[in-house]
Amino acid sequence: MRRLIIGIISVITSGLTLAQTGDFPDKPVKITVPVTPAGILDQVARIVSPTLGDILGQSVVVENRPGASGNIAATYVARSNPDGYTLLAGYSMFHVGNPVMYKRLSWDPIKDFSPVAMLVVSPHLVAVNPGMPMQSLEALVAYAKKHPGELNYSSPGAGSVPHIGMELFKQRTGIEVTHIAYKGAGPAIQDVLAGHVQMTVATPPSLASFVAAGTLRPLAIASKERIPLMPDVPTTAEAGYPGFELDAWVALFAPQGTPAATIAKLSSAVEQTLKTEAVRTALVNVGVQVRYMSPTQLDEQVRRDIDYWQPVIRDAGISIE
Repeated sequence: MRRLIIGIISVITSGLTLAQTGDFPDKPVKITVPVTPAGILDQVARIVSPTLGDILGQSVVVENRPGASGNIAATYVARSNPDGYTLLAGYSMFHVGNPVMYKRLSWDPIKDFSPVAMLVVSPHLVAVNPGMPMQSLEALVAYAKKHPGELNYSSPGAGSVPHIGMELFKQRTGIEVTHIAYKGAGPAIQDVLAGHVQMTVATPPSLASFVAAGTLRPLAIASKERIPLMPDVPTTAEAGYPGFELDAWVALFAPQGTPAATIAKLSSAVEQTLKTEAVRTALVNVGVQVRYMSPTQLDEQVRRDIDYWQPVIRDAGISIE
């Protein structure tokens, strides 16, 4: 009798698993974006979603839930049904940095999320107002050391990759420059253009038109390789600061507890999507680098980034709450 009961339970469980994963997806999949429309994170999700939907056989819709440095969207997805239909477009510093910057957080990057796939990485550019005398990153450091505390740099907000990245650069070089936080990349860049702030760190697409017009001077791209969008701009390693890289990533996460078969199907579909020439071209044109990672690889990346960036944040004393 006991074996019979176990057998019946096994059959029922198998049937439920098949129902949950075998027909997935049988309705639209939602990608929740933690920022307002038009930024890099939103652009990547909207470029990827149509082809991803074609491959999955169901529409993939993008929903923006901005606010609280990504915490609103992360909390929403973490508490969603773990069935694969609600995904988070995770941004590296929200995912890695928020747990240490916020004293009270309603989600955990490891315990509450299952990695699905890495989509892209985006390097960052160090640029100055052209009225400043420095022509190189080395000259910027030399100037800052001669004039401690006189230079200001803008970022799109406290806890952003530009903010934390520049704090790391300060730690490594011993310079003193003052952080000016803005609500978004747009106003952060505008004040550098106007000369109210001397320098900024931002993604290349945000700065490309100003660099081309000569209203911003690029000093270095904080990445391992030069980028096609600005092929004449040296990397930080070429500028004399090897190891200083600011690659922000965008990746998909599902709520913890999502069936492994569903995660695998989603990740495989993402991999196929990123191999599509039209998608790759569109992503490169907005200034990001396609970089697929499997769920296991993404999990390892998240853990490495937590170990790397959280001590930087603590040492810099960055706290949002």
